Order: sequence, then C-alpha cells, then structure tokens
Amino acid sequence: MTFLPLAAEETSGGLIDVVPGLMIWTLICFGITFYVLKRFAFGPIQRTIDERRERIRRAVEEADNAREEARELLEQHRRLLANAKGEAAEILAEARKVADAQLERVKEEAEAERKRRLEETHRQIEAETKRSLDLIRAEVAELTLQATARVTGKVLDAEDQRRLIDEAIAELDFSVLEESD
Repeated sequence: MTFLPLAAEETSGGLIDVVPGLMIWTLICFGITFYVLKRFAFGPIQRTIDERRERIRRAVEEADNAREEARELLEQHRRLLANAKGEAAEILAEARKVADAQLERVKEEAEAERKRRLEETHRQIEAETKRSLDLIRAEVAELTLQATARVTGKVLDAEDQRRLIDEAIAELDFSVLEESD
C-alpha cells in the first residue's frame, strides 16, 4: 500500500473539481427535470395536497358542527327532562289533591249515611216505643175492665168503661218508659 501525498488526491478528478461542460449539462438536465416535474408532477401533487387540506378542513368543521349540535341536543334533552319532571310532580300533586278530595267526599258521604241511618233508627225506635206504649195502654185498659168487672161483678156500659180507663191511664206514669229511649 502506497500512500499518495495529499496533493495527488486533489488532482485526481474528485467531485470538487469544477468542470464547465459537466456543469452546463447538469444544469440543463436539472432544468428539464424541473420543467417535467413542474408540468406533470408538482401540479397534481399540489392539487392532491390542496384537496386533502380542504377535506380535512371540512371534516374539522363538520366535527365542530356535530359537537355543537350534540351540545344543543343535550341541553334540549336536559330541558325536556326537567320539564317532564316538573310536569310529573304537578300531575302527582294534582292526583294527590284529587285523591284527598275523593277521600274527604267519601268520608262526608259515609258520615251523612251514618247520620241518616241513625235518625232512621231513632224514628223507628220512637215509632216502636209509641206503638208499645199504645199496646201497653190498651192492655192496661183491658186489664182494668176485667178487674172492674170482677170487683163489681157486673159489666159496665161503654161510657163507664171509658171513664174508668181514662182515670186509670191518667194515674199511670208512662214518662219513665218514654225517657228510657
């Protein structure tokens, strides 16, 4: 292996050497390549990039719109839910009021029916008491007639019977029987 001096490598045609013909051909090839790329590649690539950028922008806008719509729907749902709860509470309160009113009405009707039956029972008791007293008076009168006939040994005429019955009945105290009801 031989080592060449550093100067020898520099003159050996390295990449750093400026060669005017090569430079011109490189610039011409670069220009043609640039023109072809600009004409056929950069335009479609740029359009594709612009289209993609527009799709992304629209997707972001749609997402923002969808998010805002979702927020509005959520808020509307919350309002409807609050309204429904309020209406349910009102319906429940109204139902309770109606139930209380019906319960009160039923109580009043039951109390009125109880009073009516009690009054009817009192009337029946009074009628029975009167009928019983009339029967007792008739029995007392009959017994008085029989007792008088036995004591006197004769049958009295109608006028004497009536007078004796009235006197006997007047002497009896039926008020005790009437007060016991």
